[in-house]
Amino acid sequence: MKTLLTTILLICFSYSINAQILNAESLRKVTDTSGFSGNANLQFALKRNVNDFLSLSTNTHIQYKMNDHLVLFKNDIIFQKISGERFENGGIQHLRYNNKLTERVALELFAQTQYNKVSKIDFRGLLGIGPRFKLSSSENYKFYLGTLVMYEHEELDDGVTPIQRNVRGSTYLSFSLYPTSNISFISTTYYQPKLFTFSDYRISSQSSFRVGLYKNFDLILRYTFTYDAVPAFEIPNSQYDFTTGISYSFD
Repeated sequence: MKTLLTTILLICFSYSINAQILNAESLRKVTDTSGFSGNANLQFALKRNVNDFLSLSTNTHIQYKMNDHLVLFKNDIIFQKISGERFENGGIQHLRYNNKLTERVALELFAQTQYNKVSKIDFRGLLGIGPRFKLSSSENYKFYLGTLVMYEHEELDDGVTPIQRNVRGSTYLSFSLYPTSNISFISTTYYQPKLFTFSDYRISSQSSFRVGLYKNFDLILRYTFTYDAVPAFEIPNSQYDFTTGISYSFD
């Protein structure tokens, strides 16, 4: 019974924010009404293989919609402990504003802060702006293209890399599929090169599948792959994770 309970906890509440690029498309909650909406989650995971692994995480997403204006805010925090070592924490805070200019074009502005001890990121701050294009007219099958430019301030805890102050491009292609009222599939791929030094780039692809379970509760399956051409010292170029979770949403 104890083994079964541990397995259920791992399946239902495993969550990771180790990805270095936040998928902002997954934050957009489809709603026809103005006002506030969002979701909140609390997760716990306990694993044992070669080492004992414990993680605690919370994530909150709130959005406010009014006519042609949309504001998104996301706050994720995770604490991890491996084999009795001290807790290693990580977090992302993301604020994004969308102003719908026409039926197919919107202006996006965003600010983001991030830290992740596992990836040796002491601090990464981003400020970005650019257009977002709607490529389809169907409400059930949506395709978007974004082309932004952003300023990046990064401090790594690897004892080698100096403080980075860069300007990067951020191009993404996203699609959102809603075949039924309680099923959705969202996938987004980002390409973020350092301007004038295109050998320094990041790629991130995230796909999430959501199924409505009961009222405001959803089951979420998510796969993320990231590649950083110039990561922190001794951090691998590519990382990936597959997670499952249960989410509570509110309108």
